[in-house]
Amino acid sequence: MEPRFNLFDSPTAAKVAKRFYHASLAVQQSPLPRELQELVSLRASQINGCGFCADVHTKEAAAAGGSRAKLDLVAAWRHSSVFTEAERAALALAEEGTRIADAAPGVSDGTWAAARKHYDDDQLGALVCLIAMINASNRMGVIVNSLGGSYQPGAFTALD
Repeated sequence: MEPRFNLFDSPTAAKVAKRFYHASLAVQQSPLPRELQELVSLRASQINGCGFCADVHTKEAAAAGGSRAKLDLVAAWRHSSVFTEAERAALALAEEGTRIADAAPGVSDGTWAAARKHYDDDQLGALVCLIAMINASNRMGVIVNSLGGSYQPGAFTALD
């Protein structure tokens, strides 16, 4: 498989990518734990089949000191013992928010209530924004067939 297109070769797409990066900084600087941000991003990327984003978020989580067990088990989080109730609530919200087209009701009231139980307004707002942004990023990566495997942690800081 070869990439179809490098978004950074398009002046417009490069501007959008830079703005996406700056928007992601607001989420990174939020009170939402960084490891959780990476786990949520990784899970959405797995569901959407975006190899590039899965590579990014696996490596960024590891570089930030994320748990190897959680990274290894995030795809099977429902059937593992390493995630807290709060992490499970966030991962469920990420899955339902990612699978909107697959699930007629969208995010269930039960999933929302579980997330609400564990996160304050600022954290929940950051989580909703994170889920929306990673899904948009996944779609861009899948459309142009961005490949995973060569990402180096911190590479996006060059967009500053």
